[in-house]
Amino acid sequence: QVQLVESGGGLVQAGGSLSLSCAASGRTFNLYAMGWLRQTPGKERDVVATSIWSGGSTYYADSVKGQFTISRDNANNTVYLHMNSLKPEDTAVYYCAATYYLSPLKRINSYAYWGQGIQVTVSS
Repeated sequence: QVQLVESGGGLVQAGGSLSLSCAASGRTFNLYAMGWLRQTPGKERDVVATSIWSGGSTYYADSVKGQFTISRDNANNTVYLHMNSLKPEDTAVYYCAATYYLSPLKRINSYAYWGQGIQVTVSS
């Protein structure tokens, strides 16, 4: 199975930018999709941006379209989330997630494998 490790979180001022990385290891050769989800206290986890691992379709939540960009480096088994114009409401724990199976990119339960999560805090 795949193991996922996030990096790059931290504290940033509103309007700033931050990029997250997720390194995948283990069984990566037949991944279907990887992406990013986030969770704020008291709320359910939401899919933010996901991508088919071999290329092609991506999904962005309406709340981050035009603001966040997901990218992949398949050679290094890494997926990135580039976040621009950050707002305090983007503050959350961000999770990298992956699935081997053909499934809707925007559904949380499509993803069976998760990283430990990384905190992103946007100050006003």
